[in-house]
Amino acid sequence: MPSHIISMRDFSRDEIDVILNRVKEFEPIARGKRSALLSGKLLATLFYEPSTRTRLSFETAMKRLGGEVIDLGALEASSVAKGETLADTIRVIGNYADAIVLRHPREGAARMAAEYSKIPIINAGDGAGHHPTQTLLDLYTIMRESNLSGLKIAIVGDLKYGRTVHSLAYALSLYHADMTLISPKQLVMPDTIKKDLKKQGAVISETSNIEDVIGDVDVLYVTRIQKERFPDPAEYQKVAGSYRITEELLKSARDNLIIMHPLPRVDEIDTSVDRTRYARYFEQSFYGVPVRMALLAIAMEAV
Repeated sequence: MPSHIISMRDFSRDEIDVILNRVKEFEPIARGKRSALLSGKLLATLFYEPSTRTRLSFETAMKRLGGEVIDLGALEASSVAKGETLADTIRVIGNYADAIVLRHPREGAARMAAEYSKIPIINAGDGAGHHPTQTLLDLYTIMRESNLSGLKIAIVGDLKYGRTVHSLAYALSLYHADMTLISPKQLVMPDTIKKDLKKQGAVISETSNIEDVIGDVDVLYVTRIQKERFPDPAEYQKVAGSYRITEELLKSARDNLIIMHPLPRVDEIDTSVDRTRYARYFEQSFYGVPVRMALLAIAMEAV
């Protein structure tokens, strides 16, 4: 198992399976059962970008396991505002905590941080790069709510800048998933990633039309068009609102379809879908807690 959790490309399928098989043990603790597994351990959270679910689920996971959390807080109130480099921040906090969760706007920042850290670095998202803990909770959601074996999945939205879908696609390729990539032409999955996926054994098709595939997939994985990733606001406006999942669209869906979304959503899933049998995005968000519990326990060598 890698000492740092930086990218899904660092994990074999066997290693992923080991993690996923451990997660279910942590579900009762995530729901409130007391545990002292990480008592005496300290987690540092460094978020250079906004976060709700990832940050709070890591804090929840750590505290429900009996550990404590220290937080960098607002960047303007830290030495980052004085010009301190990420490398120096990592070196310093490595003397305080037992592991670091890092989110950073620059792709590759987590891997660079790992070079300077004497404690485990857990990548909570690096620009348009990778988001491995989100991928692991996505895989766990599919395992619990559908089936990873023989999976047919449609991935919708921002496939160019979306780090969640980059990480997820790499992981699903290890399971030889049948993937349909759905996006505006301006936001297609990068060619380098598609080539890698095919080498891993993934079956890939592309379209810009959800209606073409909605009746033929087990999982519909929807993502937000990420305004903050666009260098030109005018380009964002051209693709904003490209897709919207509605009850009408779902009339032709399979009975066993599940809809996932890493959240936050803007307008890409109508709120009326929340009450349908297909919606799993709030359960998906909950699974982030036991998944991150398992990762923290592994990183801190408590299991």
